[in-house]
Amino acid sequence: MNDERLVVALDVGGHAARALVYDAAGKVLARAEQSVFTHYEDQRIEHDADALADAVQLVLDEACTRLGTANARISAVGLATQRSSIVCLDRETGRPLTPVISWQDRRAAAWLATQELDAEFVRHETGLPLSPHYGASKMRWCLDHLDAVRSARASGTLAMGPLSSFLTLRLVQDRPWLVDPCNASRTLLWSLRERNWSGALLEQFGIPREVLPRSVPNRFAFGRVTAGGRALPLEVVTGDQSAVPYASGHADPDTVYINIGTGAFLQRLCSGDASPPGRLLRGVIWQEDRGLWFTDEGTVNGAGSALQELADAAGRNSSDVFVLLKDWLAHVASPPLFLNGISGLGSPWWVADFSSRFVGSGDFPARMVAVVESIAFLIQRNLDEWAGAGSAPRNLTLTGGLSRLDGLCRRIAELSMCEVTRLEEEEATARGLAFLVAGCPDHWTKPAIRRFEARPNPALRARYQRWRELMDNEVEKNVP
Repeated sequence: MNDERLVVALDVGGHAARALVYDAAGKVLARAEQSVFTHYEDQRIEHDADALADAVQLVLDEACTRLGTANARISAVGLATQRSSIVCLDRETGRPLTPVISWQDRRAAAWLATQELDAEFVRHETGLPLSPHYGASKMRWCLDHLDAVRSARASGTLAMGPLSSFLTLRLVQDRPWLVDPCNASRTLLWSLRERNWSGALLEQFGIPREVLPRSVPNRFAFGRVTAGGRALPLEVVTGDQSAVPYASGHADPDTVYINIGTGAFLQRLCSGDASPPGRLLRGVIWQEDRGLWFTDEGTVNGAGSALQELADAAGRNSSDVFVLLKDWLAHVASPPLFLNGISGLGSPWWVADFSSRFVGSGDFPARMVAVVESIAFLIQRNLDEWAGAGSAPRNLTLTGGLSRLDGLCRRIAELSMCEVTRLEEEEATARGLAFLVAGCPDHWTKPAIRRFEARPNPALRARYQRWRELMDNEVEKNVP
């Protein structure tokens, strides 16, 4: 088997850049990781663009070098990034003019709320609601407020686009300016029908077409990257969440894939013909020469970020809290309720600014359990949208860092009354990306799983119903 080809998966998240080398069956042979610093200031959430690009190149070189002579078997590289993060840069030099503005960033919320935009048209074209989490309003903010961006536009050297486009330009030797549909479709500027940038949407947001990258499929000859002293083809670029459903191989239309990290993202394959259920999203999961595949999606903004914020506010180390939560979730019987709008409310409410609060009393462990339960409740609220449309899912697959909490997985199973499986492989994005880069092989090894029983829990169900009533009332007060 020494002649087997290997692939490299580059997974660029909000906390780390990772490079993992996989063999043809999905086994990890080498890996490297570099932490990513995130700057938080009120509604602004940023990463240093140069530092992030350097970190990606570093882990790529390290992972390939650790293979030794086996790195000669590497045949291709793939890149997955957070979908709604954007960067502005000088097209001629590749120099960033802004930080990486994170998907969580809501600095443009006030501007967006004052614009007379056709929300129904935007949703019809993009599958998305008007939200400051997506790229268009972030780009508009940069054009309106940053001298370096305005100057580059005046001189004709400005480029603006998703994080994936910036990293592709920085990694690939010929510095192409390209974007895949999974990342482009999270800007509010890319039409699902046209499968390209929409002139009407560009006009609404005031974004010049010439600054945006050229739209290409997920599987494309992006160019060659330098990795461990070799020039390797970058063959796949996609979104981090878009890769997750492929971690076990081919995705199943009867399964909702739920990745729970900084946020929680729910995805289910769909035909793309009908509208998404309720107030869920329509997204692109994959495009190649053979066609375009879609998902219906739900978004929970405050998952790991909510635990982080509440732990920080109490002066507690979030890593220590995570370890203690495993016991607290098993023993705290009657936690308060947490109305969780950390980083803004996602689906199905879509409220950018929401005042989070506890209802009821409890000590610190009980309040942290309440935060975890709020994540389960937000996930269930999205699952209710599918059920309300007559297409309740039968299976749930959980991945991501917070899925390591057995107590959270049990609550999701008990609320949904679905079969819940958790992938024991933590790197779901990288593994799914590697499957795609490898050409979707039929012999891809399925990772180990753990099952959580769907059994009735009347007390939890009652807390959820009370929480949902309170959330609906609070949303009604928050929406003009």
